[in-house]
This record gives sequence, structure tokens and C-alpha cells, in this order.
Amino acid sequence: MTDHILIEHPDAMPHVQVIRFNRPEKKNAITRAMYIRLTEALRIADENPAIRVNVFLGTEGCFSAGNDMADFMAFAIGGAMGTEVLDFLNALAAARKPLVSGVDGLAIGIGTTIHMHCDLTIASDRTVFRTPFVDLALVPEAASSLIAPRVMGYQRAFALLAAGEPLSAAEARESGLIWRVTTPEALEEETLAAAARLAAKPPEALKIARDLLRGSSHDILSRIHEEAGHFEAQLRSAEARAAFEAFMKRK
Repeated sequence: MTDHILIEHPDAMPHVQVIRFNRPEKKNAITRAMYIRLTEALRIADENPAIRVNVFLGTEGCFSAGNDMADFMAFAIGGAMGTEVLDFLNALAAARKPLVSGVDGLAIGIGTTIHMHCDLTIASDRTVFRTPFVDLALVPEAASSLIAPRVMGYQRAFALLAAGEPLSAAEARESGLIWRVTTPEALEEETLAAAARLAAKPPEALKIARDLLRGSSHDILSRIHEEAGHFEAQLRSAEARAAFEAFMKRK
């Protein structure tokens, strides 16, 4: 199970930690165990001065299809989410080291919203961002309901988060959601190169600059918890159960 999240430290980049989704047979859908591993990786990076930059990567053609639907069904039946997802979102929002992400292909749900917390995101030109929260009778998460309107403007954020409209890599760059678009073949190399350039900078100066640009995380963390309350309530709803069952039948 731990192989579904690979933690890599490239020899040529001693100050870069790569956190790689590695469950391609399930389109890198994230399970509770994977969330625990993600949280541990971010917390270890925060405590280790040798790690200066975290990089999120997926597999070829897929960053992540979002939360594992079997876990969602278990949450819906049991009536509670557990703490694994919330622990990761808190660690993500409060991460003290720069976050870089490389996205190729499928990026659904948390596979999209995770990048709203990243400092630099590079996507391949075949990437599609989509958040079908409302289609599953759920609500936005990861403070995306706060961050997306700030970054993209209200109507684009509404189209993505409420209407569930897909966003191409080019549209994501135009809206300010991501930094750069490249080819699938060049994605990983360019993402790691960007991380290496950050890791080579004076770390304390970079930290101060990042903190000034990002501002206080208090409102982000507060919104994460507000969304989580609505999310958990919706998971217990009849309309969510019906939506999940319909989704599983389509599968």
C-alpha cells in the first residue's frame, strides 16, 4: 500500500523531495492510507532542513482521479470521513517549504485543488482539470472555494467548482491556476528543473518571500474546516448516496 505514494530524493537534487502518486491501475485515486503517507511526507519535509522543496508528480497520463470512490462509499455508509483527508489538507495549507507540482493528463477533484496550494505548477498540454463535487452531491474542498475566486475570478471559479466544467491546461494557465504549459514528454524534466532552481536559492530569503506572497494561512485553514463540515454532512445525505451508487453502476 505504501508503494501507492513513492517518496523520492533524486541524487542530482539533494534538497528536493518528490512525492509521487503511483496507483496507475486506479488512475491514482487517493485512499486513506495514501493520505496518511502524503501527510507524513509533508511533515517530515517541514522538520528536515535538508529538504527545501517538495514536488508532487503523478504517472504518465494521470496526476490523480481524486478520492477513492470505495472510500467515499464507506464514508457515506458509516456517516463519517475520518481524519486522514483533513490531516493532509491541514499539512498542505501549512507547509513551510515551497510546493511544486507537475500535472499530466487527468486531474480530478483533489487532483485539481491540490495545485491551488502549490507555488509553481507545470501542466502538460493534454491535462484536463475537473472538480465534479456538485455532480456527486458534495461541495468544494481544500479551501478551493476561497482560493479559486481569488486566483481565477468568481465566474471561472464557479464554472470549475460548482458547474463542474472541465478546464484545459491552456485555460488553467490563462486563469492563473497554473504557471506553465509544456509537452507530456518534457513535463517531469521541466518540473524537477524548476524545483532544483528553487532549492538552490538562499532558503531563508526564499521562505520570507514566500510567506510575504502567500500571507497568513489562518483564513485558508478556517475555510478548509468549514468546507469539511459541509462535506461530511453531504456525505451522509441521501442525494450523495444516490449519486455514488449511480457512479459505481456506470463504472
